[in-house]
Amino acid sequence: MFDGKRILCVSPCYNERHKIDRVVLKMDTSVVDEFVVVDDGSDDGSPEIAEAHGATVIRLGKTLGVGVAIREGIEYGLANQFDIIVVIAGNNKDDPQEIVRLLTPITKEGYDFVQGSRFKKGGRYGEMPIYRILATKIIHPLFFSLVSRRWVTDSTNGFRAFKTSLFQDKRIALWQPWLDHYELEPYLYYKVITCGYRTKEVPVTKIYPPKQLGYTKMQPIVGWWSILRPLILLGLGLRK
Repeated sequence: MFDGKRILCVSPCYNERHKIDRVVLKMDTSVVDEFVVVDDGSDDGSPEIAEAHGATVIRLGKTLGVGVAIREGIEYGLANQFDIIVVIAGNNKDDPQEIVRLLTPITKEGYDFVQGSRFKKGGRYGEMPIYRILATKIIHPLFFSLVSRRWVTDSTNGFRAFKTSLFQDKRIALWQPWLDHYELEPYLYYKVITCGYRTKEVPVTKIYPPKQLGYTKMQPIVGWWSILRPLILLGLGLRK
C-alpha cells in the first residue's frame, strides 16, 4: 500500500516483446500492489513474457483497441477494490520509478486525477519528429485547453493516476463504444476537468523506444484523428 491506499498499475499491451518485460521488471512493488497487463490480442508472446516476470495478465483474445484495454484494467481495479489506478505504457516509454510523482498529489494533497507531463519544468522527452513535437506540445494541448477551459501542457500523455471513486460518477461514461481506441484517454482527462474534479499535472519522463524496437503503434493520420475527435464531439455537445 502507498499512504494507506491500494494501488493498481495497468498497462495496455499489443505486441511489445522486448519492451513489456522491462516495464514489469522496473515496477516498484513497494508502491504498486498489483501490476496488470491487459493484452490487446498480441501474437508475439508479450503476455507470456509479462506473466513470466510476475505481472497479472488479462487477455482480450483479439485486438479491440487501447481504450478497451484500459477499460478492462479499470474494471479489474473496481472489482478488486483498489483505491487508485495508474496507467502506464507497455512499450517502456514511461518510467515506473516516477509513479510516486503521480500518486503523491492524490494521497497527500487530495487531488482526484494526476496527469504526467513531459513538457512541464522538470519533465523530459527524447528525440521525436518535429511533426510529433508540434502535435503533442502545441496543437493538441492548445485545442484541449480551449475546449476544457483549463490550461494543460500535455493532453496526450497516457501516464497518469486517478481515484477509482471517479467512476461512481455517471457523467464519466467510459463504457461507450466510440471510446474503444485512442479516444478514451483525452475523453477521461476532459471529463474529470469539466465535471469539477481536482486535477494536477506533474513532470515526468517519456522516452520513446528505438525505431528498431517499434517506436509507436499510433498511425499518423488515423491515430491523430482518434485523439482529436473527442474534443470536437464533446466541445460541440455531440457526445456525453
